[in-house]
Amino acid sequence: MVLLAAAAVAVVVSVTLAVILGAALWVVPVVVLILALVVSVGWVLVGRNARWWGYAERDEDLFIRHGALFRTMVVVPYGRMQYVDVQAGPLEQAFKVASVHLHTASPGTSARIPGLPADEAARLRDRLTSLGEAQAAGL
Repeated sequence: MVLLAAAAVAVVVSVTLAVILGAALWVVPVVVLILALVVSVGWVLVGRNARWWGYAERDEDLFIRHGALFRTMVVVPYGRMQYVDVQAGPLEQAFKVASVHLHTASPGTSARIPGLPADEAARLRDRLTSLGEAQAAGL
């Protein structure tokens, strides 16, 4: 959606500049073709990246994987979590999605899960917080 809006703005700007500057009319179809190519490639890459994100709540830890070309797997034990927060910027709020960030003492095991529906992100934050407190109390 964002890619399409950016492409539409770029087409309007390029057509306006072509008319104002008196450029040849063949410039407009070339610009439109290039923008269509960029949008379609971006659309494919965004969809491909989103499909490779995943997480699993296990008994003792949270398993997170991501990456299509370079795969990364992070396992965060519940007892090692210091705090869990949910972040959503203006664009994420418009689409009602959020990111869950898990913070630990070690930066290598801190992780995030982007693109969750806002309700699911809040539920996951609450669940991880309660599991983290229960696991830390048992230490």
